[in-house]
Amino acid sequence: MLSLFTRVGIGYQVCLNLASRGCRVIIADKDDSEKSKNRIIALTQNPNIISKYLDLSSFKSVRDFADDFKGTEGRLDILVNNAGISVSSLKPTEDGLDLLMQVNYLGPFLLTHLLIDLLKKSAPSRIVFTSSCLAFLGDLKSNDVYFTTSNSCSSFTTLNSYSNSKLATLIASDIFAKKLKYTGVTSNSLHPGLVLTNIFKALKKIENTGSISEMFFNICHFFFGKSIWEGAQTTTHLAVCEDLDGVTGEYFWDCRRFVKPRRAYDEEMCQKIWELSENHAKLLPHEKI
Repeated sequence: MLSLFTRVGIGYQVCLNLASRGCRVIIADKDDSEKSKNRIIALTQNPNIISKYLDLSSFKSVRDFADDFKGTEGRLDILVNNAGISVSSLKPTEDGLDLLMQVNYLGPFLLTHLLIDLLKKSAPSRIVFTSSCLAFLGDLKSNDVYFTTSNSCSSFTTLNSYSNSKLATLIASDIFAKKLKYTGVTSNSLHPGLVLTNIFKALKKIENTGSISEMFFNICHFFFGKSIWEGAQTTTHLAVCEDLDGVTGEYFWDCRRFVKPRRAYDEEMCQKIWELSENHAKLLPHEKI
């Protein structure tokens, strides 16, 4: 079994779990993941772990990675899109888009499209998208404002952008599920829980609100939070649980199916967001599904 996922933290724990089950694992990350790879090999005695470079803020990097992957790997059983950042930038990416939206959503959206044929070839196979409970705060509408860089990096606009990126992720997972029906490829999304990872620590750097936001988060995490290992369990569950064979288009919390945000049920709006995403990700006609 081969799995591909991005970023560390929860991703590292998912990788460790899959490697301990004997999976061949490709770690795709912008940061150097050689130390993570070597530690996983040492802990699991599974030498079939590979690290590759992938910068989701660059569509060129995504395409280069996909081309390399398809040229070296014969199958893809599990694609886990787990990358995420919590703070954007006033400066747009090289593709002219909002950094947070591109890393959290459009980069994985493009990558999944580019690897669809390999997933179909490897069927039954699975796509797993990491969303968030903050998707319930998302206010996506069918226009472009959510994909371009904001003129503010306030804590409010950051929360709004993050929530929208996670709502878009959930919507995309659902549409992938519909479009891939009967192919043997399933797509599901999840909320990992309130996990103390570095993604939220970056929020304390915004507008000197760090002490307040950090204290609030630490209090919430003390009463309701999970360790990184615990936060990886729903992702691992969606990747390997045999009871989920054929299950697709669902949203999970704590390894259980959960109701989706209201906007995810607006089919017309979701379709427009999908079409905008195709345009912004610069998908070629033959790459669309």
